[in-house]
Amino acid sequence: SHTGWVADILAFQQLAPAVADLSFPIIADPQRELAHKLGMLDEVAKDAAGLPMTCRAVFIIGPDKKLKLSLLYPASTGRNFAEILRVIDSLQLTAKYSVATPANWNTGDKCMVLPSLSTD
Repeated sequence: SHTGWVADILAFQQLAPAVADLSFPIIADPQRELAHKLGMLDEVAKDAAGLPMTCRAVFIIGPDKKLKLSLLYPASTGRNFAEILRVIDSLQLTAKYSVATPANWNTGDKCMVLPSLSTD
């Protein structure tokens, strides 16, 4: 459930659940209404009642309220929290500087200057 996901995030950040609140929203969809509207039902994976399980989705919305990243995993595959943090680090870096991060980039690694940047 999304409640477990929040606990994982707080544990990763080494924050006490009773003390810390997330500074970003996590959306629960227990009735699967949003999952149905967005086509996020996994027709292969079924729950005990025979209903399609929801795919695991991650959406990262920037401060400009625009979608920056969406990941959709099948219901049988868990999300990779380290990858999500890596992407957020890249998005923050590339929003601030005219650079691009290569595949498998991590914070502190070399990045590339965008070709659109003037040499003047």
